[in-house]
Amino acid sequence: MSEDRDFEDLVAEGAAVPVQGWDFSWLRGRASEERPPWGYARLVADRMARADTALDIDTGGGEVLAEVPRPPRRLLATEAWPPNVEVARRTLRPLGATVLWVAEDAALPLRDAALDLVVSRHPVHTPWDEIARVLRPGGTYLSQQIRGGTVRELSEALLGPLPPPTRQLPEQAVAAARAAGLTVIDLREATLRTVFHDIAAVVYFLRKVVWTVPGFTVERYRPQLARLHARMAAEGPFVAHARRFLIEAIKPA
Repeated sequence: MSEDRDFEDLVAEGAAVPVQGWDFSWLRGRASEERPPWGYARLVADRMARADTALDIDTGGGEVLAEVPRPPRRLLATEAWPPNVEVARRTLRPLGATVLWVAEDAALPLRDAALDLVVSRHPVHTPWDEIARVLRPGGTYLSQQIRGGTVRELSEALLGPLPPPTRQLPEQAVAAARAAGLTVIDLREATLRTVFHDIAAVVYFLRKVVWTVPGFTVERYRPQLARLHARMAAEGPFVAHARRFLIEAIKPA
């Protein structure tokens, strides 16, 4: 098979895989990413076991929340992307969770001081004022967030050199939490080696993690993908670095 045919087949394969939910199991054997050292799922499980009412914001397909072994009495989840809502409802049905469609930047459909715990993994937007409003005094917000500049190497492979990130920075999250009246009790950062073994994995990742290259389509970026494919054929797997931070805040009693 020619290199051109191999490229076309791989791109077509990566473009055909459904991207609903937040399950990356299709990438197994084709891409890998180091896990943050703090163990977000374990931390969520610990906080959930001690809560009576809890909410997961931007639950995706509910994959992370589904790992909770001891859910609280009342468990809610929100998701902004409609295709994910039905996926999350199926995934979280065994936990008795209620999944709500809530548009980005919309108010949370909950009364004041309704929750002991709010969590969110990789939220698109963190509604700090809303989180502070729905938490009870002494309640907790725990979140693993994507730091600005994540997998920058991959973004620049398609877009060219980029300026330093100015959004989604840990210090901005701390300032926003404090402005909403919350007290930050934990902040940690991690840089995680991320490896792509073929161009199909790159295409699938860019379709799913849409902020890496905004407006990505195979047709629009075919020349850049072809150059990256040739680079990987000559040099081996493409290495980038994901950047994450963990933030935990409480509402003063």
